[in-house]
Amino acid sequence: MDSISPNRRFWNRISSAYQREHDPQIGATPRLWGTYAIPDAHLNALGDVTGKRVLELGCGAGQWSRALAAEGATVVGLDLSEAQLAAAAHAMGAARYPLVQGAAEHLPFAAESFDVVFCDYGGLSWAPGHLAVPQAARVLRRGGRLVFNAASPWFEACYDEAGGRATTTLHQDYFGLDTIAEDQGAVSYQLTYGDWIRVLRGAGLVIDDLIEPRPEPGTVNGYNQTDPPDWAHRWPAEMLWVTHKPTD
Repeated sequence: MDSISPNRRFWNRISSAYQREHDPQIGATPRLWGTYAIPDAHLNALGDVTGKRVLELGCGAGQWSRALAAEGATVVGLDLSEAQLAAAAHAMGAARYPLVQGAAEHLPFAAESFDVVFCDYGGLSWAPGHLAVPQAARVLRRGGRLVFNAASPWFEACYDEAGGRATTTLHQDYFGLDTIAEDQGAVSYQLTYGDWIRVLRGAGLVIDDLIEPRPEPGTVNGYNQTDPPDWAHRWPAEMLWVTHKPTD
């Protein structure tokens, strides 16, 4: 299904409210992964990007992109939503970088243009993986890295739609994970772990690590209230894939 148009409308509608609610967390400190704001220094997923050409898929208001540009990366921020890109331009500050409107499943860049492609949720949560991952692999240079964080299929399988939260009971068919209906006709995407592996390997990428970020007991989900206390300490709420494109 083509989710580009409804997802673009959705993010254009909610952008201002989303940034008001979430920027205090995701914009406060650089390089924090996911809804539990776990530092990259603890997970060592993205690593040093100084002097590298970096593409953020679904940059939103550019919180990650600003931080990496300030570190000396040559960053390009891509987003489907004009409103999100306007928020990124407004907040850009001294660390200037290009902003491009586009979809993760149709990247408007030449092959082998980037050393790193990454997202924290973003493009690989809001585009079909079997389309977006090959695009990310195409624009990566040899030896380049694709690193992305997304909701775990465990979280999706335990999510109670009626209650609007994860539970300790399975609610969704794990093998039926694919499209997830969001508000206002928007669609996000999820795969099983096996399907993620097949999509990544099918795009010619080597999987270096699968990190399941685990917050310490008592850590509050600062992004939303969908998890009962310590749910993500006991089961994986997110998955952080670290991959690279072979050199030969």
